[in-house]
Amino acid sequence: MQIHLKLHRLLVFIALAASPGLVRAESFSSQLVSAAIERTSVKIRYDDSYFYIPYPNGDVPPGIGVCTDVIVRTYRALGVDLQKLVHEDMSRNFSLYPSERIWSLTKPDPNIDHRRVPNLEVFFSRFGEVLPISHSPKDYQAGDIVTWRMRSNRPHIGIITDLDSPSNGTPLIVHNIGKGPQLDGILFNYKIAGHYRYIPQQYKEDDSTTKKNKAPDHQQLFRKEGEGYVLDEELLKKLFPEETGARK
Repeated sequence: MQIHLKLHRLLVFIALAASPGLVRAESFSSQLVSAAIERTSVKIRYDDSYFYIPYPNGDVPPGIGVCTDVIVRTYRALGVDLQKLVHEDMSRNFSLYPSERIWSLTKPDPNIDHRRVPNLEVFFSRFGEVLPISHSPKDYQAGDIVTWRMRSNRPHIGIITDLDSPSNGTPLIVHNIGKGPQLDGILFNYKIAGHYRYIPQQYKEDDSTTKKNKAPDHQQLFRKEGEGYVLDEELLKKLFPEETGARK
């Protein structure tokens, strides 16, 4: 698993260096998956303490985080500030969010609101697509957001990738369940509470125009071999002939 993650990050780096236009050619969901998988290369200590942070574009210290910070930082890598978006909507529609019921708050708090799973569930349901919850892997697409309720009804959240588990074929998830951002096959390990697809408005037109010229997804660039993945060198040579030639 660690090997194919390194290859994935190498491929993303080569693609961006070789062709800046590739980012525009990819769908938003594909970019989101790349940003999410990149989070797994960062060492993060799980810490759910309350922090005072700047606004907008505020963040907790870079070496710490929780499950929601994976989502926030992944979207922020693409220029989408969930702190600002959630705060703006909560300021206008506070009663629609569970902050008073769960945390006894009487007004929005930009330091923490976007870092709470129940708030993100409301936000994604209001501004994204609410998708069916099922036990069929094919119903979950790369870039989708999934939330769970674990033991003691503890909420959790993660991002679906376009890589499949070699053991059971279910989509792998980028999430932080206590050991930092990881890529795991835990989609059906816990009770699924929500299934969302959130593409910010400014990206929707780009996505519709790139469907006719879609770049290969990450799954296509790897092939299964035994219990893991190996990079498809032949496809890589076709996509990036100069870079692959330089590596010889």
